[in-house]
Amino acid sequence: MSTQSPISNPQSLKKIGITGQDGFVGKHLYNTLGLKPEEFERIEFNIAYFQNEQLMDEFVAQCDVIVHLAAMNRHPDPEVIYHTNIELVNKLIQSLNNTGSKAHVLFSSSSQEERDNLYGRSKKEGRKLLIDWAEQSGGKFTGLIIPNVFGPFGQPNYNSFIATFCHKLTHGETPYIDNDGEVNLIYVGELVKEIIDQIQSKKSNYFYEIPYTATKTVSEVLSLLCDYKTKYFDGGEIPTINNTFEHNLFNTYRSYIDYKTHFPVKFTQHTDPRGAFVEVIRLGIGGQCSFSTTVPGITRGNHFHTRKIERFAVIKGKALIQLRKIDTDEVLDFYLDGNEPAYVDMPIWYTHNIKNIGEEELYTIFWINEAFNPETADTYFLEV
Repeated sequence: MSTQSPISNPQSLKKIGITGQDGFVGKHLYNTLGLKPEEFERIEFNIAYFQNEQLMDEFVAQCDVIVHLAAMNRHPDPEVIYHTNIELVNKLIQSLNNTGSKAHVLFSSSSQEERDNLYGRSKKEGRKLLIDWAEQSGGKFTGLIIPNVFGPFGQPNYNSFIATFCHKLTHGETPYIDNDGEVNLIYVGELVKEIIDQIQSKKSNYFYEIPYTATKTVSEVLSLLCDYKTKYFDGGEIPTINNTFEHNLFNTYRSYIDYKTHFPVKFTQHTDPRGAFVEVIRLGIGGQCSFSTTVPGITRGNHFHTRKIERFAVIKGKALIQLRKIDTDEVLDFYLDGNEPAYVDMPIWYTHNIKNIGEEELYTIFWINEAFNPETADTYFLEV
């Protein structure tokens, strides 16, 4: 699904295809490239292309850059992981040769390359196969050695222990620790930036070890996530966020909440003969708080953020708040009424709006975790 308007000069665009486009990292890379339509054209990929040589050739022939992310990470039989990953690399190389491609191929390998397991072997040998292709064909190749990746929308029990913990803590389950070791981590948004930097460099780099951005024990991560559950999920408080890692971890945690059932959250009203008192937000961090009135029939918003934390609180009038994850068609509708003040928080990568559906002015309080800066607005307009 396109997130931007058509481009007037398509000849200047770098055409990028992503095998594994629908996977965890692939979706984030695909959506982030879509934020820069003046630089990149995304060539659609479907995993079924690997089973159809003609379709695979047609895909490869269109691409200036191919980011090969498609791989099997987990299976009860490690031999299946090994043979599947090698087969995917060989099918890509076959199509590169069939089409005479000189594309820049980037390959997602792993810090497990040097470990004594078949997944690591499949990554190391796959990287060497693509180096051989580049040297024989005159193409460009970059081998990305990637640390443990976490971020929003990862698959529990598959992509990351953080995904598993987040899912359990937002779905009434209790996480447990198998092995409390130190883990080198990178947030998926940081990884995507590294990949795009390598695309823009236009240079081969057969072994590029992407630097991790945090080292944490498993228990440290779980302690933070449990704090988010207690303060934010159960109590509605925005927790203290001390650094970039914690900001990214909190946004990751929020992405696993079942928004359909969790929101809107009603405020606690304290009433007496003078009127009512409502605490709108309790903060462990700063940010910017705003107030708006909206006349009947008017809609505000229709944009999304990739890092910002935001709350809409309706205190008077009737509102419809709508959310849609940008790569899906499902729209979530939340009806709020100032007679029972309530709030909805905006998840990252969800376009959102608020409409006055009543007959009087709508009063809304908006809080966001950072003051608006037009130089780095993190605001992308897209109809819900």
